[in-house]
Amino acid sequence: MGQTLFDKVWQEHVLAGEEGNAQLLYIDLHMIHEVTTPQGFESLRSEGRQLRAPEKTIATIDHNVPTKNIFTIKDAISRKQIEALQRNCRDFGVELMDHGSEGQGIVHMIGPEQGATQPGKTVVCGDSHTATHGAFGAIAFGIGSSEVEHVFATQTIWQRKPKIMGIKLTGKLQAGVYAKDIMLHLIHTYGTDFATGYAIEYYGEAVSDLSMEGRMTLCNMAIEFGAKYGLVAPDQKTFDYLEGKPRAPKDFKRAVAYWKTLYTDPDADFDYVLEVSIDDLAPYVTWGTTPAMGLPFGEKFPQVSDHNDQRAYEYMDLRPQMDATDIPISYIFLGSCTNSRLEDLIEGAKYIKGRKVAPHISAWVVPGSRPVKRAAEAMGIAQQYIDAGFEWREPGCSACISMNADRVPPGTHCASTTNRNFEGRQGKGSRTHLCSPAMAVLAAVKGHFYDTRLDDEEVPVL
Repeated sequence: MGQTLFDKVWQEHVLAGEEGNAQLLYIDLHMIHEVTTPQGFESLRSEGRQLRAPEKTIATIDHNVPTKNIFTIKDAISRKQIEALQRNCRDFGVELMDHGSEGQGIVHMIGPEQGATQPGKTVVCGDSHTATHGAFGAIAFGIGSSEVEHVFATQTIWQRKPKIMGIKLTGKLQAGVYAKDIMLHLIHTYGTDFATGYAIEYYGEAVSDLSMEGRMTLCNMAIEFGAKYGLVAPDQKTFDYLEGKPRAPKDFKRAVAYWKTLYTDPDADFDYVLEVSIDDLAPYVTWGTTPAMGLPFGEKFPQVSDHNDQRAYEYMDLRPQMDATDIPISYIFLGSCTNSRLEDLIEGAKYIKGRKVAPHISAWVVPGSRPVKRAAEAMGIAQQYIDAGFEWREPGCSACISMNADRVPPGTHCASTTNRNFEGRQGKGSRTHLCSPAMAVLAAVKGHFYDTRLDDEEVPVL
């Protein structure tokens, strides 16, 4: 019997324990940020211990940083967490992509950008969206604060092997439809708990066609589908993306030879297989307060079926039988670990074409890292956003999670490229509508949601 990609990588990292029970895994890369690390560092300090492998630990500051007037951190808790990480990295010999530095960015951005995220690795971070790194054929998952301490001290972690779900995506995306829409479709159709207890491997011609950025979006939102892990087998696109990166293997050819063995064998069995055609997939917008409360563009919002629907409609101040064009958006947020990569900014900019942000819209573009920001500025993309009336900001998690100064005002509807639309996620009383970067940018210049599949001639200039 053959092995899945997940089986192969997992097996290579088991140090102790029997399958079916918790097993001790070796961790190749530990990504850390300022929010989930203070307890672990303090415990090590109080016990007089050092990190087991500081050279396999990379730190960044992302959750708490302001993206405007970046060195003015007014919130005392945010400032304390940032200063604690700076001190801890100095004391324990951890490389830090410090606040304001050229390498700084969202934790799930810098691993791939640096070439530290590689096929066949195990990657952990005290953040649920660590699954993003699985787009490179890695086993990557979020851990809790106590587990962060365990990895600090031992470079290992105890985990129970999950079941493996294969999601085969067939067909081709229409112009104006993106990886984000694939995930919103899956979550809407099957629910936020569908993949609970599974690791997902995405495969099929539609996955092969996606860029690495698109694959990262799929793996990032595996969490919203209920899974802890998302993976894509490495291929030539993976190798091309990593070649020349600062932390790519020095003997790159040898590394690629190994990486080419990381695929699911033809005679391997998944525990569950879901096959979905994306040929007719439409762009999605969420109307409610979970990622499952979304619809293809043009469909009417559903009738109330339970208490959750009723609560969502009341919180969002919407009604059944409205559609996306009826949502009174006044904020646009293009950012987050889901959709703030260079490709996302490029795709969004295609919908500007000399137009201006609508007068009632506040629109923010927050690149996910400073390398992305610099690249977009060098390409002239940043200037397109600025000329259209978007705020061009410094990198960080920003209004994805509102742990910083960037918050959507109470009662305000925001077209957002984030991954979660829970009550208050982007600020107390904020109302979040998940969508692709293209949908968010088009909504900014139109003043309301609009179908991204329509060509330029069908999009009147305001």
